[in-house]
Amino acid sequence: MDTTDRPAYAPTARQCRAAAGLALSCHPGPVVAVTVLVTSLAVSSGTGAGRWALIGAAVFTGQLSVGWCNDAFDARRDTRAGRRGKPLTRGAVGLRTVWGAAFTALALCAVLSLACGAAAGAAHLTGVAAAWAYNLRLKETVVSWLPYVIGFGCLPCLVALSLPGGPWPAWWAVAAGALLGVAAHLGDVVADIEEDLRAGVRGLPQRLGPARTRLLLPFPLVAATAVLVLGPTGSPGGRGVAVLSGVALCAVAAATACAGPRRLRTWRKAALAGTVAVAAADVALLLARGAEIA
Repeated sequence: MDTTDRPAYAPTARQCRAAAGLALSCHPGPVVAVTVLVTSLAVSSGTGAGRWALIGAAVFTGQLSVGWCNDAFDARRDTRAGRRGKPLTRGAVGLRTVWGAAFTALALCAVLSLACGAAAGAAHLTGVAAAWAYNLRLKETVVSWLPYVIGFGCLPCLVALSLPGGPWPAWWAVAAGALLGVAAHLGDVVADIEEDLRAGVRGLPQRLGPARTRLLLPFPLVAATAVLVLGPTGSPGGRGVAVLSGVALCAVAAATACAGPRRLRTWRKAALAGTVAVAAADVALLLARGAEIA
């Protein structure tokens, strides 16, 4: 069979490249991380398999819509800034294709979210709307952190309100989610602050600058740990106190390293490792408390 006899269904190299570009445009790392976290929280909360699968699908499509919206809206700015790592700026996928994928995922997210229940769906769609507002305007303002607070704070609401009877989520679960959202915002942009400033993006981390943002990053994580350890009813126990103490020490060490001289790269890597360790501890605590979120 020569190339003229290729079956009609065989994808061309250009189609494969476009599909790969579309997949990368959704910011796959955060999409997978948030979906796995919320699905795991749903599993630990005691929802049935069908329900946690529905929650996972709703979160997955919502995160896809947010990622595609982000890259599509920023395409012109990214091109001017020479960010060739983005699929849109190097021509791997078309702008209309990415916008179409964003709105399709958003429509699917609305259907799947409301299938979890009216209150649960409304909570999740509020978080998705906040993320879109961040992409379209708020990322350039001093309240750039607010959509992350709303978006991450709404995720425990989605899980709790999807449980039988639709109970309200525990305050500490929502507060911990909101604090993790602040940390996610700071951690997400800290590496790109200088490029963002050249492109005219002046959210809160950009106004603070790289050094102060790195210095601030561990503290919402420590606050989330304190809420997760001390918030639920009952004594935190020796293990909880030990976790909180260890997290606080990691945060102090990270902040000290971030404030050190630029030449101490080893210390800066240690600061990053400490911050990741604190974030991992927070996620583990949240999942361990999953049965108590409502």
